[in-house]
Amino acid sequence: MKGSIISGAVHGFLAVSLGAFGAHALENVLDDYSEGIWNTAVQYQMFHATALILIGILMSAKLFGEAKQLKIAMVCMNLGIVFFSGSLFVLALSGIGVLGAITPIGGVLFLIGWSMLITATLKATK
Repeated sequence: MKGSIISGAVHGFLAVSLGAFGAHALENVLDDYSEGIWNTAVQYQMFHATALILIGILMSAKLFGEAKQLKIAMVCMNLGIVFFSGSLFVLALSGIGVLGAITPIGGVLFLIGWSMLITATLKATK
């Protein structure tokens, strides 16, 4: 429970920091295309940081408890942020197009995480 909330808060902190960094420190460094990539990375990091906090709350004994599916969702969303947003941050800075091949791995991890959240909810409401 705490691990999911803490990791969500850390990713939220980083998303705000990296968003500000992109808007100010990289203002004259990134072209419009790379800025769009950077912003997508920040958005997805923040969306999934929020989801991690929600998962941590759902892991409360008064709600779903420490369901296996929620633990899997937490791991997948954390790894999804690293692969998806991380590869986009590096792509925006470096322009190395092959990094775009890593991004879908993060997307699949996000999908698995959301699927596990759905599964945990369905199991808990039976």
